Amino acid sequence: LVEQGVGSPQALSPGELTGAWKPPMSSRGTVVREAIATDLPGISRVRTSVRENLLTAEQLRARGITNESVAASFLADSKGWVAEHAGEIVAFAIADRGALSIFALFVLPEWEDRGLGSRLLDLATRWLRENGAGVIWLSTGAGTKAAGFYERRGWVAAGRHEHGDIRYEIDLSEAHLNKGTG
Repeated sequence: LVEQGVGSPQALSPGELTGAWKPPMSSRGTVVREAIATDLPGISRVRTSVRENLLTAEQLRARGITNESVAASFLADSKGWVAEHAGEIVAFAIADRGALSIFALFVLPEWEDRGLGSRLLDLATRWLRENGAGVIWLSTGAGTKAAGFYERRGWVAAGRHEHGDIRYEIDLSEAHLNKGTG
């Protein structure tokens, strides 16, 4: 797995890996990098190809989520990351510092369980924290694999969100992160 920012790709060392993430043997050649507007067709393909929390392009449009609105958010308060393999976007995350949220995190079904979601979530939460976020939130369907993924990473259910999803929150503050350490 390679992480790429501005400049050339950099291999991730085991010391840089956090949480339960383990180097996936079958994700060789996958690059994780900052998303740009030209990635939006690939991001949309991933978003409309998932098994859980599936919304069609029409349903997304009805909620005001289009390639154009996401591109505009990249110029304002959002930042995205993509995992790309052989030129194909296989996973993505988008964080919104204005809303203090993880706006989206999706992985193609055939690319699940390879650590990509964990890596993308780490990048998004780190960026939000670097931008002054304390408590952040996201929403996902109740009883989904995604809900379990977030719960295992310390996210706490905090009620219902619009459209019936569960709202999850996590405290990124220094005091919370250092709680219980000596």
